[in-house]
Order: sequence, then structure tokens, then C-alpha cells
Amino acid sequence: MADNFAQTVKQQADIVKIIGEYVRLKKAGAQNFSGLCPFHGEKTPSFSVHAGRQFFHCFGCGQSGDVFTFIQKIENVSFPEAVKTIAVKCGIPLPKREFSSPEEAAESRQRGKLIELHEVATAWFEQQLKTPEGALAREYLAGRGMAEEGITKFRIGYAPESFHALRERLQSIADPEALRLSGLFSFKEQEDGKPGPLYSKFRKRITFPIANESGKVIAFTARALESGDKAGPKYMNSPETPLYTKGNVLFNLDKARQPIREANFALLVEGQMDCISAYLAGITNVLATSGTAFTEAQVRLLSRYTTRVIVNFDPDTAGANAAEKSLSLLTEEGFEVKVVTLEGGLDPDRYIRDHGAKEYMAALRGARRHQDYLIDRARQLFPPRTPENKIKALNFLLPHIRRMPNSIGRNEFATDAAQKLDIDSALVREELKQAANKRRDFMATPAASPLTRFEQILLQAFSAPHSSEIYRVAEAAYRSHEADFGKMRSDVHEVVNCLRARADGADPMQCLAEQSHRQLLAGIFVSVHGADPEVNHVEEAVMTVRRASLEQEQRSLRGALQEAERRGQIEEVVQLTLRSQDVTRKLRDLD
Repeated sequence: MADNFAQTVKQQADIVKIIGEYVRLKKAGAQNFSGLCPFHGEKTPSFSVHAGRQFFHCFGCGQSGDVFTFIQKIENVSFPEAVKTIAVKCGIPLPKREFSSPEEAAESRQRGKLIELHEVATAWFEQQLKTPEGALAREYLAGRGMAEEGITKFRIGYAPESFHALRERLQSIADPEALRLSGLFSFKEQEDGKPGPLYSKFRKRITFPIANESGKVIAFTARALESGDKAGPKYMNSPETPLYTKGNVLFNLDKARQPIREANFALLVEGQMDCISAYLAGITNVLATSGTAFTEAQVRLLSRYTTRVIVNFDPDTAGANAAEKSLSLLTEEGFEVKVVTLEGGLDPDRYIRDHGAKEYMAALRGARRHQDYLIDRARQLFPPRTPENKIKALNFLLPHIRRMPNSIGRNEFATDAAQKLDIDSALVREELKQAANKRRDFMATPAASPLTRFEQILLQAFSAPHSSEIYRVAEAAYRSHEADFGKMRSDVHEVVNCLRARADGADPMQCLAEQSHRQLLAGIFVSVHGADPEVNHVEEAVMTVRRASLEQEQRSLRGALQEAERRGQIEEVVQLTLRSQDVTRKLRDLD
């Protein structure tokens, strides 16, 4: 963005007003204002803003700078994005954007159109909730304790039973291709291979908008008002679109990110109603995974705002399994994690309605350390009354202990586990030591790091006779995308190369020199009972390899781009941006 435009924005921006949107400032002199620093926890204000000099400084943590520096840090954005954000806040018209290629311009227009469609759809759903047809939806929401204020706050709406009403509302502002890409409609492929007429994906359902970090609606979750086969699934989500990748989004982050910074911790729940109920009860630093498995991308997203989390998932088996995966991902990234298990096996929404916000907050204050939760979970799954169960319980815990990045934390976790399982702590530490010394073998065992389904499929395909169709498909994919295969898990890639190099008709097990590799392949053969995958399964697995490789490249480019921006290397920024856009297009082509 041009320097002269940035200077214009800086001259017109009132730093006190801008920062005042994020920090509660009080006058502390003729031109000074003070408040609690948003960049570190404190109880006594040490954060100062000088109106005349248009400058801020924290005497506690040392952070300082101008209005652009503040927005860059508080919003986790680049300098050009900070300039744009402040210009919008100040009502300053943005200069016409220049695109590096026609494709980039088209992509920007497409995203803008999809954002517009979701905004219009959200407003339309809100209107439908107030109609006579929306009475049943209003009755349901009232039964869930939702008042008008909460419905408005979260822009909850109603999708009527009509197949065509939403299409008729939107078709005047977008062409059929944009409507198809929006994810708001379904269609059937015709005999000639072309898409058939569009009809509403969400019908006779309550709609919950899903917003990005900036508060723009990019998708929906819709709850059915009826049950039975004809009603479809209880909850239906938007498909992934150019705007929406479910594993990259945390529900309510747009509203919760500043409360999370202020509280220096996030409450993580499963469902949107759990999240909404907690938020409306005054716990505004709450996020939801929207019923999807917690992902590494979501962990990285959350780490921008805090590294302290309280997890409160449903207590059923699925919720417990999701909690365990979330704990693993969070602890690996150095988060301080606690877990809440609510009395009576209730989810957060029901607990708040039955017991009130005060009792729920008390339950959050009583959250247990994640290691205490996991030890109790191991004891429930494998009551340590026999040597066999003690071994099972320890095997359940060892991967979690190993994931803790701090050696002191690992030692404390291991000592507590040994005591509560009635096992000699020296034996537990020895197990950890052996695992560290033989990490490759340990990582190949199902208890520590099981192979993904796509890794299993590819190893099966490369183990097949060279004349088989699945081998030929896998081999052709390898030759076309060798670099992508090279980014696979190292032991899997090594096995693949050994299998490819073997003589036609040779026993796959005999061509593997390392014991760990033979164990890896033997485990697959046992787990799948020798059944070969279908060709389409192999093709899907190859696409997964491609996607993972491109996502890894994209992460590296983002890191390099941030560094180049920090150093002011303009040419490098341009080149990296173009490469990143190319990777983004390739990823989109895989969907």
C-alpha cells in the first residue's frame, strides 16, 4: 500500500479513539490516557496513550509504537492490513486495488460476491424467523432459553421449507455459478454431466451463522426442527467453499478474541448452542469447534490470542475422544490446558439452563489439570486392579506424557501416573527413556502414532503385485508427484521406496530390511485382514498426500512472507505472495 496513503490515514486517525475500541482508557493528564495493557496480564494500569504524539507505550511489558503498530499486534495482521483496517474505521476511502494477474482479480471478485451472498442470506434467514412459518423455530429457541437479545446478537434465523425462496432472493445479485459456489444450495448432476437446477440446502431449519475473525459470515450450521429419516441429519453444515474450510475456523472467535486476550484464557466447547449459552451467561471468552475434530490449524489460530485453555466437551464417548485429541494437539504446542467435567454428565448449555451461570463459572474455576483428567480417564477405562490393566492404562497415558514439551512437566505427569496406577515410577521413566531413544519404532506403534487411513491405503497399494491396477495407479501418482510423496511421514516414505524397488512378485515383507518397517507393514496387513483397497480409495489417498504437501508449503510461505514483510523486502514479498496465491489455487483445484 502506498506510503502517502498510509501517511494520510495516520494523520486523520485518532489513536485514542482507535485504541479505545480495544482498551478501556481513562484520562491521566492533559494529553495522556491510561488503561490495562492488552498485551500482557496486569491489574494496575501501565499502558499509556499520548494523544498529541499519537503514540502508545506500556511501562510493564515495553510494547510501544504508533496506531499502525497497535493494530498490527492486536489484530495479528500485516502493515498493509493495519492501514486498511484503520482507514475503514476512520471512513477514509481505500485506493483502488491493483492485482498482479487477471486470476487474482477474479478470485478477489469471487470472494467479495460470496461474502455478499452470505450477508444477504443471513439477513433473509433473520427475517424468516419473524414470520408465521418461523413460529416453531421461535418456540424451540425459547425452550432453549434464548431471548430476543441473544437471537439478535448471534443473528440466528430460520430457513423455510421452500426449495426455491432463497434462490429467488439471491439470483438477482449473483449468477448461477456463484450461487453454486456459495454452498447455500444443492443440485443434482444431469445426464449430460451439467449441474441441474439449484434448490435450498437448508430447509425447515434454524440457522446459526459462522463468521470469520473479522465477523463476516462465511458459512452456516442449521438445526432440523423435525426428526426422522425425511428430516435429514439433526445438524447440517455448509460444505467447504472458497470462503470456508471447517478445520480453519473457530465459532465465535470474532466476538471472543478480545475477551480472550483480556482474560488470557479461552473456554473451548463442542457445540454452537454450548458456546452461545456460555457467551450470553457472561463467559464471553468462549469458542466452539462446531462439532468437528479439533485441528492443528485451529490450534495455531488460537495461539494468536492465548496459550491457556479450559476444555469442556460433552462427557459421552465421542466427546471424551474429542477431548483427548484436543488435549494432545494443545499440549504439543505448549498450551496450559485444564479440563471441566460437569456434574450429572451434562453439556454446558444444559448445565447453564439447569444450574445457572454462577454454578457454571464455579465449575470452570474447579477445572482440573489435563494430566489429572487423563489419569482418571485411564483408571476408568482400565481399572488398575490387575497387572494387565495397569499396562493398558500406562500405554494409554505414555503418548500424552511424551507430548508435553517441558521435561519438568513430563516428569511430574509420569510421577503422578505411577502413583495413581500403583506402578514403580522408575519403570514409567524407563519406558519414557526407551521411547525417546527408539522414537521411530515407538511412533510406528498404534498406541503412540497410528497410521492414518490414507497412509494405510498407499502402503497396501504399493505392497500389491506390480501388475495389479491399484499398484499401477499408485506408481503413476508417485512418478507425477514425487516431491509431494517426499513430504510424507519419513518411515512411511521409506517403506514406499523399498516396496517400489522390490522385484515384481517379491514378498513385500522380505524387501524391508528394518524391523520397524516390517512391523509397520505387518500391522496394516493384520488390521485390514489382507483386503486390498479400491482404485478410487487409492486416488483419494493420493489427493490427501497432495493436499498435505501443499498445505505444508503454504505454511512455509506464510512464515517466509511475514519475515520478508518484517524486513521490508518488497520484491521478496511480491514473489512470495505470488507463490502463495499459486499454492492456494492448487489447493482449491483439489476440492
